[in-house]
Amino acid sequence: MPPPSPLPPRFEITPEEIETVVTEFYAAIREHPGLGPVFAAHVKDWPAHERKIMAFWRNAILYEKGYDGNPLAVHKAAGNVRPGMFDPWLGLFDSVLRRNLKPETAAAWSALAHRIGQGLRYGVVEAQKFDNGVPRLR
Repeated sequence: MPPPSPLPPRFEITPEEIETVVTEFYAAIREHPGLGPVFAAHVKDWPAHERKIMAFWRNAILYEKGYDGNPLAVHKAAGNVRPGMFDPWLGLFDSVLRRNLKPETAAAWSALAHRIGQGLRYGVVEAQKFDNGVPRLR
């Protein structure tokens, strides 16, 4: 376990709550007709992927230093992530947050996820343009 961070968490949440949200979210992703196949094309070891994403969120929320990765680079390199996928992704994530957390915690995490999603969407849109510069939105 990483040493405690000198920074307070962005909002009150436990590592166990993060684990619950991530686990339930990816169970829902695997069942989603539009997003499931996109993830399945890249994720071969779901428990390892979930552990990595849990570390991402613990870093982003609790300031733990256990995450090593570059989400933008991964989404750009995937080749099948489209800007139009972010709204369903965030909607599914929000529904998992609301089912598992206190309303104020769900709202705070949702706001953070939407900011991160906006950055990822922008990075993917910029990477996916037609030759005339018009973004590919789907």
